[in-house]
Amino acid sequence: MSHPHRPIDILLSPATLIGVVLAGEALAALLALSPAPVDDRLVLFGLASLGIQWATLGTLALVHLLRPLLGRLKPQPLAWACLGLLLVTTLLMAAASWKLMSFRHVPGDHEGTLFVLRALALALVAGLLVLLAFQNHWRVRQLALRAKQAELDALQARIHPHFLFNTLNTGAALVHQQPQKAEQLLLDLADLFRAALTDSRQVPLHEEVELARRYIDIEQLRFGARMQVEWTLPDTLPAVAVPILSIQPLVENAIHHGVEPSPGPCRLQIAIQPEAGGVRITVSNDLPAPMASSIHRGHSVGLQALRARVQMMGGDVHTQVADGRYQASLRVPTA
Repeated sequence: MSHPHRPIDILLSPATLIGVVLAGEALAALLALSPAPVDDRLVLFGLASLGIQWATLGTLALVHLLRPLLGRLKPQPLAWACLGLLLVTTLLMAAASWKLMSFRHVPGDHEGTLFVLRALALALVAGLLVLLAFQNHWRVRQLALRAKQAELDALQARIHPHFLFNTLNTGAALVHQQPQKAEQLLLDLADLFRAALTDSRQVPLHEEVELARRYIDIEQLRFGARMQVEWTLPDTLPAVAVPILSIQPLVENAIHHGVEPSPGPCRLQIAIQPEAGGVRITVSNDLPAPMASSIHRGHSVGLQALRARVQMMGGDVHTQVADGRYQASLRVPTA
């Protein structure tokens, strides 16, 4: 699964393909309805439609073949590169069409040159219009993403005070009885807040796992033996980037649904499993009997914010209750 917010992925999306086909048919219809003297406008529409679709779909095919190279380009250079590919495919299509037409009559070289130049001029004008539309679409998309990120930042800001107060209360209780644990708690808290305040939106998976371990260490001091944590990790963690503080909301959600309402020990499992095109992170927990028989549908603010952040990078978050356990699953793409 590819990253859906790269410029090239927008060009190769199904919506773009449908739009290109429809726009090509509209352009062919305009040519057929032009005031130029034509014997059979239906035949002209068919020929124009065939030529335009060959040129446009051929361009998209070249973009797909050159995806590893073009995928590194920024929006504006990518748009100009695609315009160049459109002109190349139009040139080849027009030259081949004129060659086929020459079997029926013997036109002059001058007529053939004019035919090719007209086709190139038409492709250039249409390509420039599409280029402007693409740049405007990308600009609007980026503004929408920034607005969404600002909303997510505001949601995340609502999580931190609650966690901070609980942690400080735990630390205050440990200062006199277990000062070393209180010191470690403050160090872990500092690392978590440093990560929360960083400008980086994504971190390597191994760093995110370490942040999750620090969060669990803090909550372990709070709940003690009631919270039993099990990790299931591959021998080598995949080299993939994940949203910063993405495992922590899953653990927080598991504590909220399982550990807090449980009168006795609650088993919390964290598993990371590589799969085709991505990595799946699953956090599950036992549910108290009353909650296991009646599904608790409320999600914390942190889980809602996480789902939106992951969807922005092409992944998703799913939650379910099965066999008396609450499970939250996060999937992120590898590229």
